[in-house]
Amino acid sequence: MAPQRSDPFERLLSDGVRAGVYPGAVWAVGDARTTLSDGAVGPLDPARPDGPMHRETLFDVASLTKVLAVWAVVGTLVDAGKLEPAAPLAAYWPEAAGRPLAGVTALDLLTHTAGLPLRANLRALYGSDPQDVRDGVLAEPLRHRPGEAVAYTDRAALILGYLAEHLTRQPLPRLAGDRVWTPLGMATTRYGPLAAEVRERCAPTEYDEESGAPLQGTVHDFSARLLGGACGIAGVFTTAADIGRFLCHLLAPVPGTFSADWTAASLRVRTGALTPPRGLFWHPAPGTEPADDVWAHFGFTGTGMWVSPSRGRWAVLLTNRLYFTRDPGPLARVRDVFRTLAFR
Repeated sequence: MAPQRSDPFERLLSDGVRAGVYPGAVWAVGDARTTLSDGAVGPLDPARPDGPMHRETLFDVASLTKVLAVWAVVGTLVDAGKLEPAAPLAAYWPEAAGRPLAGVTALDLLTHTAGLPLRANLRALYGSDPQDVRDGVLAEPLRHRPGEAVAYTDRAALILGYLAEHLTRQPLPRLAGDRVWTPLGMATTRYGPLAAEVRERCAPTEYDEESGAPLQGTVHDFSARLLGGACGIAGVFTTAADIGRFLCHLLAPVPGTFSADWTAASLRVRTGALTPPRGLFWHPAPGTEPADDVWAHFGFTGTGMWVSPSRGRWAVLLTNRLYFTRDPGPLARVRDVFRTLAFR
């Protein structure tokens, strides 16, 4: 008889593998000082079941890019006085002047209240040239006046990435590396596409008809691929351990990157009475109330992270559920139990 597994996270996530929710998973839970629980379950690739997930497995973290790169870089710009979050974009960004975005603020973008169009096929709208995409996104009419409603859209992160590049004259991957990932010791975190020598330890995602195989080391998000694999929407590959280092900084800041003030400003409701409530690119974790102080961000490929300043706890759960399905329901149920275990 197999020995009884004592770690509740391992039991939960192994059950998810057996139920076909995802091929495999890597998790980490910790506080401001250390990792309290971590591990990996399931195969890296169901087509090769003898190759297991490992703690150091790289994942296409999809929309976690918005926090790990864009939110963090914007925080460094705010800290340095180079970006005034409440000022209209046109006040310091000539490219926004005379366009629908002129009166929008960075705070509007960070709270998803700017009135931007929702997710759309950028190639179908604007073509495949990156400059044409940029021009089209910045010229798109708003759906409503800023501040009237909360509506999640990838375009907010894309525009903030463009803005950060304008203010620094540096590409977003370099900004994220120099200002965030290197200071925090996130040595495995990078934008793709991944080099051949690390691609084999990356969890594959969805089947790609063009290549005839699941994507591995190439970002799944079609907008990010259209823009060369690196933008504000998606494109980052990383590990649970590196995300743990990032979240640890939110609880116990280290010098040289975004400040505790930026974190505190972001991990509280900034949308007033509007629903759903939002912080700055963070949101109250599903199944919780804002007063519970558990903040989350999720990625379409099957990734998620949580942090609670008042509890002094963080958690990461990385899966490649997209290998099996686009249905978010089964993983959402696993996430709810995982979050309860991590923050009880």
